[in-house]
Amino acid sequence: MILGIDLAAIWAFVIAFAVFAYVVMDGFDLGIGMLFPFFPARRDRDVMMNSVAPVWDGNETWLVLGGGGLLAAFPLAYAVLFPALYAPLTVMLLALVFRGVAFEFRWRTERAKPYWDFSFAAGSFLAAFAQGVALGAILQGVAVEDRHYAGGWWDWLTGFSLLTGAAVVVGFGLLGATWLVTKTTGALQTRAYRFAGWGAALTLAAIFAVSLATPFLDAEYWRRWLQWPHILFTAPVPIAVAVVALRLFDGLRKRREYEPFFLSLALFALSYAGLGISFWPYIVPGEITIWEAAAPESSQLFMLVGVVVMVPLILAYTAHAYWVFRGKVDPDAGYH
Repeated sequence: MILGIDLAAIWAFVIAFAVFAYVVMDGFDLGIGMLFPFFPARRDRDVMMNSVAPVWDGNETWLVLGGGGLLAAFPLAYAVLFPALYAPLTVMLLALVFRGVAFEFRWRTERAKPYWDFSFAAGSFLAAFAQGVALGAILQGVAVEDRHYAGGWWDWLTGFSLLTGAAVVVGFGLLGATWLVTKTTGALQTRAYRFAGWGAALTLAAIFAVSLATPFLDAEYWRRWLQWPHILFTAPVPIAVAVVALRLFDGLRKRREYEPFFLSLALFALSYAGLGISFWPYIVPGEITIWEAAAPESSQLFMLVGVVVMVPLILAYTAHAYWVFRGKVDPDAGYH
């Protein structure tokens, strides 16, 4: 600590914020890609892509900040986690690159447009699923021995990691559908409402399934979530999830345009808070704390100066982009 400031805790918050910002901003983008097969009309697909065209490029900024921040601030955690997750992370990165290429190329061709539409949808699905699998692999625990990853190549592939992969897919689908509700009109918006309803039901089922399975992964998870008196502090999270879910279904039933999207984000925020309750203060669950994994304090302090300068700038230009391109998408105009 420097001057009473816990730099490791600050950096843990910075990385957690960056990851959550990525989930919030790229989640609906990936969700729209996964919804592509259910909107076969070319005009609908053009509107869907135009709804995210002004902002999608900047969303991966937060992913870079999260990964780069982990390497710089917690090199030991980076050295342990990335070998454990090489396969899903490689799939995720290739899928993000491929869907980015598809995003650009589908506007440049007529004959091959269906192939690029498929590539965009497949890349979105694979990226979302791989992110969920990686999350599940971390949550279920990583084998560590002498400060090195001690597991095998396929340790990440379990029933629980597949469950979390599916949960992220349906959650991003919900974000994509509710985003379309805010940005479209007419028949496209009506279909988006219907998919949002299905997405909300599937997302809540996934949250329930993951929440039910998590305490059985580790005794510490069980203690934090279900044992007295810890349950007094953790119970507000599932209660808040239930309240938000009721408001979400009510908003969809009454066809409110903006409320469902922000309530869907609230579900993600509460789920993210649940992860924080399960993890803290470990960065590799059950093995390495944030203080054990931290870089030297001088390095953390030096990098924190850059974060203090750059993050507000990133937030400012991101907010400006969303403000400039607010409102409904004009079906006859947009990205070409």
